[in-house]
Amino acid sequence: MNKDSILIASVALIVGLLGGYLLFSISTTGKTDQVNIAAPTGAGSPADYSQRIAQAEKIVAQDPKNLNAWISLGNDYFDTAQSQKAINAYGKALEIEPNNPNVLTDQGVMFRAVGWYDKALANFEKANKLDPNHLQSLYNAGLVYAVDLKQPEKAAKYWDRYLKLDSSSSTAIQIKGMMEQPGRGLAPAMK
Repeated sequence: MNKDSILIASVALIVGLLGGYLLFSISTTGKTDQVNIAAPTGAGSPADYSQRIAQAEKIVAQDPKNLNAWISLGNDYFDTAQSQKAINAYGKALEIEPNNPNVLTDQGVMFRAVGWYDKALANFEKANKLDPNHLQSLYNAGLVYAVDLKQPEKAAKYWDRYLKLDSSSSTAIQIKGMMEQPGRGLAPAMK
């Protein structure tokens, strides 16, 4: 390669990197207050969800004690933003297995989605009592206190416990960022 080719390639690389950075910066402007809720992860198109939901509904109609079908149904309702149906499906799963911290937490997230913060917190508390190392329940309890109830001192207690168990994951980094945001009033709890 000659000097001109190397120079053109270098300039193109720098312009590309700057362009990508600017696009990313513009696309995330104003989104710092958005908070993601940790949720069951599902994949598929709306048709896939509809098909899985219909299949799970048939299963639970024939076998109302099928724990896995109720959890699957709750997760698919969760993933398709059908909060009340998810709450009900998780409730059926909890009738079968009342001490499942994951189901309690998922139902708690759905309680939060419909604005039932007291019920959400009760679920997160129970999940954390059943499993003191249950990170999702700690994260979500802190989220309800920080974002929904505007009680940062209570959020900090949960998030401090979370960070003692996990200080380096992407969720831990997100928590640290929220705790350091001006106006959140959470930074002193980090000490």
